[in-house]
Amino acid sequence: MSRFFRPALLVTAVLALLGFGITPSNAATTITVATAIGRQDNSTASVTGYVVGQPTATSTVVRSNFPNDYALALADSASQTSTSSMLYVQIPTAFRASYGLQSNPSLLGKQITVTGTLAAYFSHPGLKNATAFTGGGGSDPGPDPGDYYAGAEGKTGAALKSALHTIISSQTKLTYDQVWDALKVTDQDPNNSSNVIEIYSGRSISKSLNGGDADDWNREHVWAKSHGDFGTATGPGTDVHHLRPEDVTVNSARGNLDFDNGGTSVAQCSGCTADSDSFAPRAAVRGDVARMIFYMAVRYEGDDGFANLELNNSVGNGTAPYIGKLTVLKAWAAADPPDAFEKNRNEVIYSQFQHNRNPFIDHPEWVASIWP
Repeated sequence: MSRFFRPALLVTAVLALLGFGITPSNAATTITVATAIGRQDNSTASVTGYVVGQPTATSTVVRSNFPNDYALALADSASQTSTSSMLYVQIPTAFRASYGLQSNPSLLGKQITVTGTLAAYFSHPGLKNATAFTGGGGSDPGPDPGDYYAGAEGKTGAALKSALHTIISSQTKLTYDQVWDALKVTDQDPNNSSNVIEIYSGRSISKSLNGGDADDWNREHVWAKSHGDFGTATGPGTDVHHLRPEDVTVNSARGNLDFDNGGTSVAQCSGCTADSDSFAPRAAVRGDVARMIFYMAVRYEGDDGFANLELNNSVGNGTAPYIGKLTVLKAWAAADPPDAFEKNRNEVIYSQFQHNRNPFIDHPEWVASIWP
C-alpha cells in the first residue's frame, strides 16, 4: 500500500476533520429513470429523462389537454407509452411556470434533469420535493434521435432517397378523425395553449373552432390530396407531417394549386398570393411548406397501394401525382430554414403520434443531395 495520500483521499480526510460530510450519492452525475424507479428509498437524486406526459392517476398519463402544471412524467425514451416505465415527478410551486405542461406543452419529448426525493407519487414510483429542474425549456430537439438515420449514413442522391423512404415508412398511421386531436398538439400556439396556429395565414385560433364553417379552421392537405387522388384515406390522406390547421376560406382559396411565386393577394391571408395555377404562403412558412412536400415525395413511392408522389418543375399539375415547382420549393427551403416551431412539431409527431420524422427538418442539406 502506498505511503502517500492520493489527492482525492487527502481532500476527503481534510473535509471530514473540518466536519463536512461526504455523501456517497454523487451530485455531479445523474441516474436514469429506470434506476430511479427501482430506488424508491427516500434518497435524494438527480434524474435525467424525457418528458412524456402528465400523470393524473396511478396508471394514467395524459399527453395533451393538460389539466394543470402540478406534475410531469419522465421516461428513458421520448416515445415511451408504458406507465410502468415512467417516473412521476411532483412539480413544486416555484417551478410550475417553467416546467408545468399546461403552461409549457412544448416540453413533451424534451430531455430534462430533476433533483429531488425518490418517493412514491400518485401511488407510483416518483420524485417529490424537487429542488432543481434543468434542461428542456426552449432547447432545440437534436437532429439525430439515437440511430434513427443510421441506414442513410454515407448515401447521396437516389440511394439516400431510397434509404430515407425505408426509414420513415415505419410509422403509426392515424385515422382522419384522429388528425383533429393530433393537430391540436402539433400546431399549438406556444404563447396560448388554447389555440393552434394556422399554417398559411399565421392566425392563432381557438382549438375548439375546428370544423367546416366560415372562420373555422380545418385540416389542410399541404400536398393537395387530388395530386395522386388519395383523398382522406389512412396513409397519405392522414399523414400529419403535411396536414396543418388552416382557415376554411383560405384552405378553399389554395384548393389544389401547385406552389410558385407571384399572383395577387389572398383574402384573410396576409402575405399569401395566388393566381390561376399556383399559390404562395406567407414568407415565414415557405420553407416549412417545401419540407413537407419533400417529405411526401420520399415517404410515398407507390409501394403501399397509393400513387408514387413526385416533384416536378411545373404548375397546373391537376390530378397527376406531382407537385411543383421544384426550383421554387428548393429556393423557399433555403431562404426559410427550420425554426423552433417546425423542429418542435417534428419532435411531437415523432414522440407522440406517428413515430416517424421529416428528415428534411433534421437535415436540410439532404434536399440538394436528392434534388441537385
